[in-house]
Amino acid sequence: MSSNEDPRDDLSVTPPKTWATGLPAVTHALEYSLGQTSVRRTALTLLNINQAKGIDCPGCAWPEPAPGKRHMNEYCENGAKHINDEATSRRVTADFFREHSIAELDGKSDYWLNQQGRLTEPMVKRPGATHYEPIGWDEAFGLLARELKALASPDEALFYVSGRLNNEAAFLLQLFARAYGTNNLPDCSNLCHESSGRAMQETLGTGKGSVSLDDIHHSDLIFVVGQNPGTNHPRMLSALEETKRNGGQVVAVNTLPEAGLMRFKHPQKPRGVIGRGTTIADQFLHIRAGGDLALFQALNLMLLEAEDAAPGTVLDHDFIRTHTTGFADFAEHTRKVSWEHILEATGLSREEIQAVHDRVLQSRKVIVCWAMGLTQHKHGVPTIREVVNFLMLRGNIGRPGAGVCPVRGHSNVQGDRTMGVWEQMPQRFLDALEREFGFTPPTRHGLDAVNGIRAMHEDRAKVFLGVAGNFVRATPDSAVTEEAMRKCRLTAHISTKLNRSHTVCGDTALILPTLGRSDRDVQATGEQFITVEDSMSEVHASRGKLPPASPDLLSEVAIISRLARTTLGSTPPLPWEDFEADYGTVRDRISRVVPGFDDFNSRVAEPGGFRLPNPVNSGVFPTPSGKAVFTCNAFTMPDVPKGHLLLQTLRSHDQWNTIPYAPNDRYRGIHNARRVVLVNPADLAALDIADRDEVDLVSIWRDGTERRAENFRVVGYPTSPGSAASYYPETNVLVPLDSVADFSNCPTSKGVVVRLEPARTPG
Repeated sequence: MSSNEDPRDDLSVTPPKTWATGLPAVTHALEYSLGQTSVRRTALTLLNINQAKGIDCPGCAWPEPAPGKRHMNEYCENGAKHINDEATSRRVTADFFREHSIAELDGKSDYWLNQQGRLTEPMVKRPGATHYEPIGWDEAFGLLARELKALASPDEALFYVSGRLNNEAAFLLQLFARAYGTNNLPDCSNLCHESSGRAMQETLGTGKGSVSLDDIHHSDLIFVVGQNPGTNHPRMLSALEETKRNGGQVVAVNTLPEAGLMRFKHPQKPRGVIGRGTTIADQFLHIRAGGDLALFQALNLMLLEAEDAAPGTVLDHDFIRTHTTGFADFAEHTRKVSWEHILEATGLSREEIQAVHDRVLQSRKVIVCWAMGLTQHKHGVPTIREVVNFLMLRGNIGRPGAGVCPVRGHSNVQGDRTMGVWEQMPQRFLDALEREFGFTPPTRHGLDAVNGIRAMHEDRAKVFLGVAGNFVRATPDSAVTEEAMRKCRLTAHISTKLNRSHTVCGDTALILPTLGRSDRDVQATGEQFITVEDSMSEVHASRGKLPPASPDLLSEVAIISRLARTTLGSTPPLPWEDFEADYGTVRDRISRVVPGFDDFNSRVAEPGGFRLPNPVNSGVFPTPSGKAVFTCNAFTMPDVPKGHLLLQTLRSHDQWNTIPYAPNDRYRGIHNARRVVLVNPADLAALDIADRDEVDLVSIWRDGTERRAENFRVVGYPTSPGSAASYYPETNVLVPLDSVADFSNCPTSKGVVVRLEPARTPG
């Protein structure tokens, strides 16, 4: 397909795959890479990606094996696509913006916009203009600084960060925002894993996972819940294969059967090329959407009853007595759970749950991994609290081979939070900033992503700066989000490639093009490297290898430093020029502000970097009581009216975050179309809808308002009964802004009540 063509829906469907990866993944990765750039550049990126002195993959946050244990091809299909999508030889120049109006670009698909290539020079859309035009860097910084200084309050500005941003730039951005006077630092964690952080902070005192890659390899039993490793972090499959080869078992819990969790063909092993590969899941629980809370409550009830039957042999009483609080109330609450409700909520049989319980009793070391299938529900926080209850009952917290494992979906989303990109950073972090930099940061909590949209929509926020993301397409309630952005006085995006956020403009709009992860970064003191933190708290360096896409590009560190200097002047007196010239000076400051980063420069120079300590692995729980907390979580399940389905938004296999790389979802058997909705055939029969019918998806909300996504083709698919699935960002329009998880404010993108109506205007 040409980069100058928008893909047209021409749906074809093949049976879903029953295995993942193998030679087809290698073939597709190379086809896409070589379609973007030269053989030489492809070889340079692929031989350096995820190597100790190479480029950290800008895709997912799954960790690499220790140096010396890495394969020379330590990447997956989507990682190869992602890095060469960034390393593309295609360029977006000023001529492109002269040829295409903003209105024309706004009508293009996400695929088309991305395929145009790398941005090459700063651009501005002035008030009333129909096109972007070139602007010099100094003028761009001056324009943005004037708008920021003209606001009635610093809290009228929003500084949004995506998980692709590196540690050094993230630290400087939050430093700039707080020196400017606001904690309005929404980030992509608000949209995906905020429920994880909230639940674990409350129960364990830390928002990070506790396990390492070695723990995964040597666990007796791993739950993979609400997660699709085969598409979203395929290198996890090689880790699970190692688990299986070491005698461990895997239980998959999902509303959809996912190919990678059935069987994995490791493309770097003979058994994965010419053999059948490795069966990953020993048991698959085809759970109803939103039923995970009920499942873990059932398992906890069964553990309590097993302890009753054989006192002293099931629960870890030493751990419970020494390291936890709240057990008695939790046990009393759990014993009241109804099996009738459990079976209704999960859609599982009691025998299936009993089989999982038997595996738990046979396992000394248990890990629960999860992703957005748990977090993006209204009851996401209680569900994850119940997961923690489950692990604590048998002492599976802090033990080698056991623990909590939230799997982050973007390369440095965890690192950005560690660096202070959060609207609710604790006072101890703000106090450390004050000691180090000599100014008093604001203490009032800022706006998260959802509240930031609401503030723009209500004219309480007037300037938006987005760094390394596609905010418009990542967020819920698309029409409301776009209207909110267009109300701003100024919107600005620090980006590598064109995306929809550049076409949804404030009165004035800026595109500030930046270096990619794969680009060499040379500053006044020489070549620089940046650092990232993966899902398992490993911090390591990344060094670009390619010439920059344009001589006019600046690094993210340079852009933030120059903007801060232009906006703040010498108040407070911060050495922005030094930060830009030598990233080591940024790391020196980080080492004195952020816990665990002592001697940062020396430690990260070691091959593979270092792992941040997690206190729970030392038996320390930084909660108010000093102990891990058992919680009582009220039973709940989604309320889906008759004739409706519970929709989850998801990624296709040929997609990274908001950007499709092709109009296919190979593992699910969907080809040449994205406006499809996957529905269980029994539900289609009950709704009197035929396979391939064209429908509109209509979401309902408690205030009676409806949101409509038009012209979707129905595909009969083995979703769990009552559930449906469709791709984002096309279906983000259906997620009401006010439909959020309790406690975390995370959008409920995995629990949208919809009905299917005949298409109003068939395509």
